[in-house]
Parts: sequence; C-alpha cells; structure tokens
Amino acid sequence: MSIVQEFKEFAMKGNVMDLAVGVIIGGAFGKIVDSVVGDLIMPCIAWVMGGKLDFSGMFVILGKIPEGTAMTLDALKKAQVPVFAYGNFITILVNFVILAFIIFMMVKQVNRLRKAEAPAAPAEPAEPAEDVLLLREIRDSLKK
Repeated sequence: MSIVQEFKEFAMKGNVMDLAVGVIIGGAFGKIVDSVVGDLIMPCIAWVMGGKLDFSGMFVILGKIPEGTAMTLDALKKAQVPVFAYGNFITILVNFVILAFIIFMMVKQVNRLRKAEAPAAPAEPAEPAEDVLLLREIRDSLKK
C-alpha cells in the first residue's frame, strides 16, 4: 500500500472529516463569541461600572518609550516597546468563559433530548425454529 493510498484512507475516515467540520464551525463560532463579548457584553459591563471600560486598552509598559509614540497599545507594539497587555488576556478569558458556557448549555440540552427519547420497546422474541421445538419436546419427554 503506497503512502498516498494510506493518507487517502486516513483522511477519509469519519472521525477526521468530523473533526475538520468541527474546526471550521468552531472558527466561525469563535467570531460570533468575539462579537458577543466585544459588542454586547463589554459595553454592558462598562455601563454598569459607570464609564468606558475597554479591557484591550489595559497594559503596563515594560520598556523605554521612544519620543513621539502615542500611548496606545497598537502604537507601542509598532514601536517595539515591550508591553504587558493583560487587558487582551482578560478579553480572551471572558471569550473563553462565554464559549465554554454556551457549549456546556448545548451539550446539556442535547443530553436532555436524548434522555427524553423513549427507549424502543424490546422486540418480541422470534418463534423458535421447528428443530428447536422438536428438541425441546424430546427433552421434555425424556424427563418424564
């Protein structure tokens, strides 16, 4: 078996294809979660806290800042100033928590639906074959 045939057999297995579909859908779902966090949840948190709250703008400068460099994360990174960008980490952490919660709720719902499905009634046992019936008759007559 050639390498190409082995790879084709591997790539066409159901699990690999399912994984590929899951990764593609997961990437799209990640964008949705980013939008939910950035466009819906963070503005609400900022409103509750009484002002503008942008986690992505939270950072600590760890190096010397060249003159004329703006004090924004993007400008500092372009100037190659080392920055401890803990705000980005907080944003990504919030995204993860929301995504994990949504996936938990989806799995919980799927499991609930699976339990709700009534198990199929056990099938009636098939009538034994004629030779089995004859052997049973012989056995029963020998017991007497």
